[in-house]
Amino acid sequence: MNVRKIVLNKETVTSDEMGRTCAPITRVAAMAVVKNPFAGIDQDDLSRLFEMGAQLGKTLTPQIVALLDGPPTCYGKAALVGSAGAMEHGGAMLHPKLGKPVRAAVGGGESLMPSNVKVAGMATAIDLPLGHKDNAWSFDHIDTMTLWLPDAPRADEIVLCIAVSDGARPNPRVGKGPATTG
Repeated sequence: MNVRKIVLNKETVTSDEMGRTCAPITRVAAMAVVKNPFAGIDQDDLSRLFEMGAQLGKTLTPQIVALLDGPPTCYGKAALVGSAGAMEHGGAMLHPKLGKPVRAAVGGGESLMPSNVKVAGMATAIDLPLGHKDNAWSFDHIDTMTLWLPDAPRADEIVLCIAVSDGARPNPRVGKGPATTG
């Protein structure tokens, strides 16, 4: 695997968009910019990308968990695929094997890990969805972290993103799940 760079992004949220204070919430993301071995190639066997995702999950997730101020509560993943690649290339890095090392690092993972993939040019933002790691129906923990890099993805690259947080959205008030919302 050819990794051009890894970027870690940590944010601590202390108020919502309206300025109403909340208990601090830490969100941390890792973005790995890797060479897409299938850029410009119509390839059916994407197992090489499965392994790349697993390796990055095992390497990056303990690093971002260590940067949280509290225990991990939420997780999510995303991929930006350069214009010479295909959306399926990002999916191949995210889905078959990335989850296992992420779940091991966060200590749980009963819930499906929310994800997002898109094909894009350099400096395109991606909204990485976050959800509670053990309770998919925890509406308070459905959140988003917007990520971007000014110099990635190049046409022949993939930006793999993994994020964790130690709390819910700031001041959530939309209900606690389907049983409470009608």
